[in-house]
Amino acid sequence: MSEYPAVSYVMPVLNEEGYLAAAVAAVLSQEYPGEAELVLALGTSTDNTTAIARELAAADDRITLVDNPHNDIPVGLNRAIEASRHPIVVRVDAHAELPAGYTRTMVDLLNDTGAVNVGGVMHAKGRTPFQSAVARAYNSPWGLGGGQYHGAKKAGPSDSAYLGVFRREVLDEVGGYNETLRRAEDWELNSRILAAGHLIWYTPDVAVTYWPRATPRTLRRQMFATGVWRGHLVREQRTTQLKYLAPPVVVAALAASGLVAVAQLAGVLRGRPATVASLIYAAPVAYAGGLAAVSARSLGAAGVPEWLLNVAVLGIMHLSWGAGFLRGLFVGAEATVDTSRVTKR
Repeated sequence: MSEYPAVSYVMPVLNEEGYLAAAVAAVLSQEYPGEAELVLALGTSTDNTTAIARELAAADDRITLVDNPHNDIPVGLNRAIEASRHPIVVRVDAHAELPAGYTRTMVDLLNDTGAVNVGGVMHAKGRTPFQSAVARAYNSPWGLGGGQYHGAKKAGPSDSAYLGVFRREVLDEVGGYNETLRRAEDWELNSRILAAGHLIWYTPDVAVTYWPRATPRTLRRQMFATGVWRGHLVREQRTTQLKYLAPPVVVAALAASGLVAVAQLAGVLRGRPATVASLIYAAPVAYAGGLAAVSARSLGAAGVPEWLLNVAVLGIMHLSWGAGFLRGLFVGAEATVDTSRVTKR
């Protein structure tokens, strides 16, 4: 590979009127020595996103637009990749902003490490109190499980990458994104890349700004759909890292404590069996205590309002994701979609 080959940025877009212009500006302002293009895969947005995208494309001939009428992220990514031309593919999210120097640093890493995909830190930020609490949870190992790209300090081989800067030939080799998936498409693609014997590399030296969901409803919908598809992949692949089992175990324990309470109140469960079954009440007590402590110490809180928001956000993330995981594991994902992307945030 030449030192600085041409790059193609690919971005799926749906209902991003508040974020798209900044995301595109961060891409087009990259100081990269090679040629560059940006392909936007436009879903059927219900806000002004499509109009904004057309204005941006009309103002800069480096931007190409393709349609993604089904709104699925992997389909949009594959359509954008098909429409792109260059040997390096940079996956970008409309809810993210690349830092200055991102592309050059990542291409240097591809050259220096021999990896086929490289990624940095997913650094969440917020514009409102609730979104800021979600960002604090994203940036903590207690929020999304402590994956490398959520803030690991050491560079090295990784099982996935946030967004990703790819050598095009590896995408051709493994067949691109799996279009049967509605979520977890990045993790699944990277699992196939690893299975093909390739190297994925993580660096903590580059952080990409990510703007998470900004309301309880959209966060709940996103986490549930993501959990469903993770459970579905575990169901299909019959393997998982243990960290992914923590939220569904919490959900199952809380559900069990509720059933025990109902059985005791109805008189169905009495005597010694009721006493033994009461041990399950330790689960909600322990979980509530853990949320309170983590929300104050790990996430940090400047006062009671922020602490309460931290507690609420972690609870929504854990329980929605865990419930979704159980559904995906035992029933499958079927046509589950992330409806938080369908309406305005």
